[in-house]
Amino acid sequence: MIELEGVPELVDPVMVAAFEGWNDAGDAASTAVAHLDREWKGEVFAALDAEDYYDFQVNRPTVFIEDGVRKVTWPTTRLSVVRVGGDKPRDLVLVRGIEPSMRWRSFCNELLGFAHELGVEMVVVLGALLGDTPHTRPVPISGTTSDADLARRMDLEETKYEGPTGIVGILQEACTHAGVPAVSLWAAVPHYVSQPPNPKATLALLNRLEDLIGVRVPLGELPEDARAWQVGVDQLAAEDTEVAEYVQSLEEARDTAELPEASGEAIAREFERYLRRRDGSGTGPGGPGGHATADGGEGPAGTPFLRDNPSGRNRPSRPPKPSGDDEESSED
Repeated sequence: MIELEGVPELVDPVMVAAFEGWNDAGDAASTAVAHLDREWKGEVFAALDAEDYYDFQVNRPTVFIEDGVRKVTWPTTRLSVVRVGGDKPRDLVLVRGIEPSMRWRSFCNELLGFAHELGVEMVVVLGALLGDTPHTRPVPISGTTSDADLARRMDLEETKYEGPTGIVGILQEACTHAGVPAVSLWAAVPHYVSQPPNPKATLALLNRLEDLIGVRVPLGELPEDARAWQVGVDQLAAEDTEVAEYVQSLEEARDTAELPEASGEAIAREFERYLRRRDGSGTGPGGPGGHATADGGEGPAGTPFLRDNPSGRNRPSRPPKPSGDDEESSED
């Protein structure tokens, strides 16, 4: 049973969700929701029962000691609520967890039960996939929906994808069948540098989310982290001639493909975002396995950070921050 006694009546609520695992290349999507939760000081009001949805041999619990007492943290999905202030305040219901191991339909129905009780007007699910995109170019973000009317109203693509899917695709379809407007935002992460973190992809997702739901997201250190990440990858790529040539080929292909899209409309959208930030307008102050890829396949688990990592670490060390003013340069 869903009990929401501690949650106040929400204002124009939107549910924003992300899940670690196959839908979360570079941890870009889950980090985006974690950023929102941290910046707006989200208050957790519910957690799904881990026993119902997770295989603990796949997503193992962790043990820690707090004030001398040994405790266990179970893998699960948590919901929190944040109030975005400003001239037109609204609330966000943040859903952050791990892609479930089992009972996906029940999992989605439980989340939709919360959405119904809270009066959620739209669900936005964030995802990240591996793609043939160069790290030196802006991160491609695709916005998709199964609702043709919503696609027209919000300048989104009506999804035509067929093939393997993750919990992001299943949740979006569950929303559609329940009559809840739902959108998926996907960031394309370079497959040759897929190890987390990827602050550049996280930043791109948050920028697109801003445009979609009309809020201003406090970015904190993310822009600086994104620049530092790119400088670090530039340096690593420059040390390997073969990788450098491959990145150049991706750049040429990307530039050729997107040349017709350098339209006045696209430039205007970027300029509007710049003005909102300058003027302060707007509202508001993985588990085991691979990742989703652009063709719906599965990238290898632990795809190397440019080269095989002999140390066996799961994450690359954070790249050095630039000393000067270096420019920052789907499955559904």
